[in-house]
Amino acid sequence: MTRDADTPDVPVDDEEARLRVGPPADHAAGLKAVQVSMAKALGQMGVVKTARNLLTLNQNDGFDCMSCAWPDPQGRRHTAEFCENGAKAVSWEGVRDTVGPEFFARHSIADLAGQTDHWLEKQGRLTHPMVRRDGGTHYEPISWAEAFALTGEHLRGLAGPDEAIFYTSGRASNEAAFLYQLFARAFGTNNLPDCSNMCHESTSVGLRRTIGVGKGSVSLQDLHEADLIIVSGQNPGTNHPRMLTALEVAKRDGAKILAVNPLPEAGLRRFDNPQKARGLAGRGTPLADLMLPIRSNGDLALWQAVSLLLLQAEDAAPGTVLDRAFIESHTVGFDEWEKHIRDLDREAVLSATGLSWSQIEATAEMLAGSKRIVHCWAMGITQHHNAVATIKEMVNVALLQGMIGKPGAGLCPVRGHSNVQGDRTMGIWEKAPDSFLDAIRDEFGFEPPREHGFDAAEAVRALRDGRAKAFIALGGNFVAAMSDTEVTAAAVRGAEFTVQISTKLNRSHIDAGRTALILPTLGRTERDLTGGREQRVTVEDSMSAVHASRGRSAPAGPLLRSEVDILCGIAAATLGDRHDIEWAEFAGDYDRIRDRIGRVVPGCDDYAEKIRAGGFVMPHPPRDSRTFPTPEGKAVFTVSPLEVLTVPPGRLILQTLRSHDQFNTTIYGLDDRYRGIKSGRRVVFISAEDLTELGFADGDMVDLVSEWADGRDRRAERFRLVEYPTPKGCVAAYYPETNPLVPLDSQAAESGTPTSKWVVVRLIPAAG
Repeated sequence: MTRDADTPDVPVDDEEARLRVGPPADHAAGLKAVQVSMAKALGQMGVVKTARNLLTLNQNDGFDCMSCAWPDPQGRRHTAEFCENGAKAVSWEGVRDTVGPEFFARHSIADLAGQTDHWLEKQGRLTHPMVRRDGGTHYEPISWAEAFALTGEHLRGLAGPDEAIFYTSGRASNEAAFLYQLFARAFGTNNLPDCSNMCHESTSVGLRRTIGVGKGSVSLQDLHEADLIIVSGQNPGTNHPRMLTALEVAKRDGAKILAVNPLPEAGLRRFDNPQKARGLAGRGTPLADLMLPIRSNGDLALWQAVSLLLLQAEDAAPGTVLDRAFIESHTVGFDEWEKHIRDLDREAVLSATGLSWSQIEATAEMLAGSKRIVHCWAMGITQHHNAVATIKEMVNVALLQGMIGKPGAGLCPVRGHSNVQGDRTMGIWEKAPDSFLDAIRDEFGFEPPREHGFDAAEAVRALRDGRAKAFIALGGNFVAAMSDTEVTAAAVRGAEFTVQISTKLNRSHIDAGRTALILPTLGRTERDLTGGREQRVTVEDSMSAVHASRGRSAPAGPLLRSEVDILCGIAAATLGDRHDIEWAEFAGDYDRIRDRIGRVVPGCDDYAEKIRAGGFVMPHPPRDSRTFPTPEGKAVFTVSPLEVLTVPPGRLILQTLRSHDQFNTTIYGLDDRYRGIKSGRRVVFISAEDLTELGFADGDMVDLVSEWADGRDRRAERFRLVEYPTPKGCVAAYYPETNPLVPLDSQAAESGTPTSKWVVVRLIPAAG
């Protein structure tokens, strides 16, 4: 690792200094994916561990992939039931290198602060509880008993429970999540932000308002049976690669696929299925029948225009396009919404989308001619100021054609983190409904707090302003994941006390509180013998299926404890015998936790028994019976004003995204072969038209400066411009490197999600 001489505050990997750019790929997976997967696995885990871990990954008696929340197939599964990114995630967790007391003795916190996130995570698995005392320069070893006692001492010493924040990543199991929220509420606060606040919160808000359930309404079988699948604001080839298999099945059976994205993603061009000889030979399946290169934030306008064209098609041929019976029986608000749509400004639509009217007409024709439509989306939709309105509009289109609650159709938000949906089901939510809190009260005999707690952005504000003093993180890398990185890091550093329950070293261990704990935990791949017996945990995927997960590998070190064990230790040390909650019994037998989940969480009756029988699917009234638990008792058509977001001359719209060599903030490597990037991440994808208009050339080095109403410019330095096929006026770059450009207060209306897909920037030549 070196420092860039011209910008000494920017860490640069030696590898990144050798950045090379080639043409983007025209397909995903294939033989190359197999080669990369095996090279990563064998290099990091060795032969025996590779075989054990990869052959039990996503199997019925194995462990659930930590890479994404895509569902596993029911019934027969492939021997290799994983994708390239799943193999990378398993290898990243199962790496033989370790980080213990000797490492921290060699490296001060100041030294570590100068390293990149990639370097930090490459060092290996955390193996010992560590503490940085107030004023200390290094982390030092601490026993588990001392760590638990220190945590209890700090939490009990707060002026009130709302000075503590309990953050959760989507890696936590259902059992750990349930105990975590129980502990926080027994302590006296609803400050339970989680990673969904940063990604799919807009989905949860939009779906709850329109269909009454904040989750998708489809199964994997529905995708297989659809005759049209819409993929909006999503890159399955990198972020959810196993989804490509479902798209291939649908395509084989005659489905059409519509891709809506500012960037032409390789996986939606062609999928070379590595499970098949044709795929390995490079003769894969073309997927997208139509790719719409939409301008960033143009989706709301697109779906309003498509609705208008569907209404007009119904006018021309009554009874052939709309599902009038569904609209009349199962929805409210149609008349007001229809009036709004029929007044749509066509020129505003063209300006917002950057598409031609003929492209929008072709889109509407695909929907009008389809009887079973699945609408899929991801963070390209959820991270805009009007994200909730856009999701509501997508629901309007589905309601218009009756595409909820029938085979082969429905709404499919594709979650990124492996158990983020399960965490919310288990009560990780700063705004839990009274019905859930009532169930906690009735089961555990204490009155939980009722005032809503802090979401992720408000947690940063509370730490920044001194309203919060303690921050505990169950997994994740909050400092790197959150927007406005400098503000977030300073806020966390200002905390009196922080705890990170982690598997790997990351930025949040460096930008930590004055007194800081690192508590090393077991990973998904590892055997959990807590309580002297082999334990298993459970997770919930993107399609509401709940199933068990059990690791098979030996732990990375003898001192590692499970998330459940760590949380029970913290809770017991903090609360003692308050509320008479059986923390020790929970740690000794996870079925005791599942019994309580079954009595508290709606839809989880007989939870432990169902898990022993192989798992179950959570109830979903819109999907199961076309009933909608909204206040109106029906699905709701909603009216959203059309917004056309414009930028001043010389400015561009930046969207932040992942490379193919990362998962969320975890950087596996510095390549993005699908976009032609080798050994580097500080790149900006920009159109040829914008390069010419702004006076730059492909390969120029620039700083990115974002401009916001608060009057403060934010800067990310030393990025290489890469000419790329993206709409004029739109650029893209990787996060977390570009998270400093997004202000903390720039959030989606209603949901509070950071607006990481709508960042107004200007480019200036980099120094030197």
